[in-house]
Amino acid sequence: MWLLDKMLSKLIRTGRLTITDYNGKVYEYGPGDGETVRVRLTHRKAAAHIASYPQIGAGEAFMWGWLEVEPPHDIRDMVLFVTGQSKAFADKAIQPQGPLKRLVQKAAAKADSINLRVKARKNAEHTYNLTRRLYELFLDEDRQYTMGYHRAPDVSLEQAQLDKKAHIAAKMYLKPGMKVLDIGCGWGGLALYLHKHYGCEVLGVALAPDQIAFCKERAKAEGVDDKVKFALMDYRDVEGQFDRISSVGLLEHVGTPQYPGFFEHTNRLLKPDGVMFSHCCGRTGPPGFTDAWTRKYIFPGGYIPALSELVTESERNGWQVMDVEAMRFHYSYTLEEWYNRTVMHRDEIVELYSEEFYKMWLFYLVGAEQSFRNGGMVNWQLVYVKDRAAIPMTRDFMYEESERLRGSDVAPLWHLDPALREAAE
Repeated sequence: MWLLDKMLSKLIRTGRLTITDYNGKVYEYGPGDGETVRVRLTHRKAAAHIASYPQIGAGEAFMWGWLEVEPPHDIRDMVLFVTGQSKAFADKAIQPQGPLKRLVQKAAAKADSINLRVKARKNAEHTYNLTRRLYELFLDEDRQYTMGYHRAPDVSLEQAQLDKKAHIAAKMYLKPGMKVLDIGCGWGGLALYLHKHYGCEVLGVALAPDQIAFCKERAKAEGVDDKVKFALMDYRDVEGQFDRISSVGLLEHVGTPQYPGFFEHTNRLLKPDGVMFSHCCGRTGPPGFTDAWTRKYIFPGGYIPALSELVTESERNGWQVMDVEAMRFHYSYTLEEWYNRTVMHRDEIVELYSEEFYKMWLFYLVGAEQSFRNGGMVNWQLVYVKDRAAIPMTRDFMYEESERLRGSDVAPLWHLDPALREAAE
């Protein structure tokens, strides 16, 4: 317990954290000037396991029942309480302690990010081929598994995700009937949205079989499977020319060793006057590495990039970055709602998987939330072009189109094109 005691004595500066060790000894941290969070360690190895590598140790201790948070608080309260002690220290607090451990973890993370085709498919299946019902229980109705655009903190998850799609579509500067490639299409929500509002022909590609099967079911049910098509395909195998390319929540899974190939191949796929839009989680500081817990349990092969990595590699492959937006706290609100919905459906998730899986999922969600709320994570939205005349000179078009799309009685833009309207009828 001495190592954990030493770490917490330095970290807890407000409120109070009370830990009862497995042998019944009580440790108190902080001045006690605010809320008190009480934690009980139920296994003799728990303290050492947590202190040796705070994030993977704390997550596993919680999963295995070695760490229990006493009511009325829960694991989310504990994680946000600890990481909120010093926002500048939040990300450092969960990194491996000591230069040798950091070097080893960095090397392991680098090797893990080499996502060749077979490995990339296995990684996608690990993350996205879980039971369909699981995602139905905590995502919005459209199954958007990325940050919602929270125009206000108290907006509903469904509205935030709808506004996110409007925000993305507006930045893509779409015209009726364009041909769009959606890389990492998820469960098809954005592809269907773009077709609905612009009459676009969309090809969505992803590597998780159940995702693609679900996408095809949706397109067929909506009677648009001739215009919105989905393929179980690596983006590196896509051929043809497209007016627009979108990737939402994809680059986190590509891996930095594959960035040159990604930007080179997408540059070849986009028409000379085209636009590519990318939305991904990002870090506000310099390049880093993915923690061991996330790589092991949630996103094997995943890496959250720094802006410098995205810009440098794109420039080397013929791209011009025309617009960058840092979405700071939006994802924390999305993750909070996902956490609440997961807790609400605890019994069903335990029945689908296990108590350990349920706890793992909770820790994943709150761990991600704290990174966007107290740490140094953001969402990057970038607009890339090959010709800088491809989009208007000012950003007004983004705001105007986003507002139009959010209108309650908005008519699809493609209705203004007689040829497209006649073809649809």
